[in-house]
Amino acid sequence: MRQGVRAGRNCVVVHARRTDLPPSRAGFIVSKAVGKAVVRNRVKRRLRHLAAAALPSAPFGVDVVVRALPGADHADLGKDFSAAFGACVDRLAA
Repeated sequence: MRQGVRAGRNCVVVHARRTDLPPSRAGFIVSKAVGKAVVRNRVKRRLRHLAAAALPSAPFGVDVVVRALPGADHADLGKDFSAAFGACVDRLAA
């Protein structure tokens, strides 16, 4: 998280770093401030699904860390993740 770029939205903060390794990777941080265990696991599952769909669309290998923020709404999570991930990829490509 110390290297690379960062993009934040209302529900998530995405940290990304370009890598030369072929498989892109994603990690998730969901703290207890997001909610109880059931809510945290639901948010992690949703983020995992979104990342699996978005990572192959990057034109290069990328390591991503996604941090969910408190009050992450299920409806806004997809929109915020895709916007933040797109912003990170754009900055890394430049």
